[in-house]
Amino acid sequence: MRKLLIFGVGTLALAFGAMAARTAAPPDPPGAGDTVSAWVLAASDTANLKGPRQPIFFRHDIHVGVAKTPCQYCHYSAGESSEPGMPSVQSCMGCHLIIGGTDTTHQVEISKLRDAWNNKQPIEWVRVHTLARHARFPHQRHIKAMGPNACQTCHGDIARMPQVFKVNNVNNMGFCITCHVERQVNRDCTACHY
Repeated sequence: MRKLLIFGVGTLALAFGAMAARTAAPPDPPGAGDTVSAWVLAASDTANLKGPRQPIFFRHDIHVGVAKTPCQYCHYSAGESSEPGMPSVQSCMGCHLIIGGTDTTHQVEISKLRDAWNNKQPIEWVRVHTLARHARFPHQRHIKAMGPNACQTCHGDIARMPQVFKVNNVNNMGFCITCHVERQVNRDCTACHY
């Protein structure tokens, strides 16, 4: 298992290294909508984006969209438990011990991560998605049933989001029931309320 983990981190680091070696991003296609060239957005631009501003401008569009990092690499407990979990600083540093960013904007955000690592402080991420306390959503069951694209069903196309925002109202029972009806799965109250 340890060899597999080291191989996985090494492979991911190589992918990020190749990505960081690029010097310019291609222009956005006309009508790109919510997408922007991954390299042109700075942390100071986050006020204009949907979703809460985070302590570190973590770019899902770069990590997931460009580098193709699977959701469960960072949210490692999603396939094993009800909670998806937030990545630890150690998970982030698995790559960022090697990868430092190619410009000042990225270096500033990565330096925030490295400061947290050196000071042994967790990152206090602002939660974007919450579920009502009286409902249960076992992430592992949904991932098992729906496969690797399960996350997009509720969270939207994270790979195109510079800053994560709420796409669907997951606190609306109608959203969940519609999904269960479409997939012809259990709609008994005790499936989600226990």
